[in-house]
Amino acid sequence: MIKAKVKAKESAKPVANSKEEKTKAKKVEAKPAKKETAKNQLDYAEPAKPKAKHKDISPDVTIEERLKALFNLQQIDTAIDKIRIVRGELPLEVQDLEDEIVGLETRVKNYTDEVNVFEDTIVQKKQQMKDSLALIKKYEEQQNKVRNNREFDSLTKEIEFQNLEIQLSEKRIKEAKANIAAKNEFVEKAQTELDDRKADLKHKKAELDDIIKETEKEEKSLVKESVKAEEVMDERLLTAYKRLRSNARNGLAVVNISRDACGGCFNNIPPQRQMDIRMRKKIIVCEYCGRILVDQELAGIEVVEEEA
Repeated sequence: MIKAKVKAKESAKPVANSKEEKTKAKKVEAKPAKKETAKNQLDYAEPAKPKAKHKDISPDVTIEERLKALFNLQQIDTAIDKIRIVRGELPLEVQDLEDEIVGLETRVKNYTDEVNVFEDTIVQKKQQMKDSLALIKKYEEQQNKVRNNREFDSLTKEIEFQNLEIQLSEKRIKEAKANIAAKNEFVEKAQTELDDRKADLKHKKAELDDIIKETEKEEKSLVKESVKAEEVMDERLLTAYKRLRSNARNGLAVVNISRDACGGCFNNIPPQRQMDIRMRKKIIVCEYCGRILVDQELAGIEVVEEEA
């Protein structure tokens, strides 16, 4: 019994030692793991450097500078719109006249082709009449040489048939001539209208060219300025600006406050909202029309303080 107890104690010691060794090994292995996780957390906490993108605004650019850039772009686009308004509807009228002329030319060509077809029909029918007359003459000569009544009756029927062919050809020729006369009238009317439209187009084009020559240089310079102004703007803000311009009738996407109201839809703006707009801490839009609002000072309008 004593020997068994001693053996059991001796066998229990290595087990305990093995447990202690395992716990020590775990502690040793756990220490570098903690360092690694701490390092990973430190790496994750560091802010990533923003990648350069096209038309991205630097974080240092303030809201006030963005509003100024927007208002400047709006002023340039408004100047371009005014130049294009001077042209009025002349470009559309010129385009409509050009389309109408193409249609009239096609109509005249179709009428002329139909007249040519009828003329070919007349020539063809006249040739058939000649052929029928030649056959009638041939059949009449053969009638003088027949030997019996059967041959004579057969030749008589052929002569009658050719006479009917001649009558039908004459009818077709008359119809073709009538159609040619009608088509020629249509051609004359269409040609007269075509000449009038060409004269109108020449006059409108000359007028449009004069207006374009007067404003071409100014428009090109303004378009270049507009492109440069767009390049320094945020892409998301520029997309919103263009969407507002396309939806607005007058093309105004950025407006200033005028008499405590929106410069686009003329709805009243609460005093607190006006104060927020003057603070220039964020981009504020009109709650009625959605246009971007700026204060009068930013728009370059002198603010006259009312005396109490």
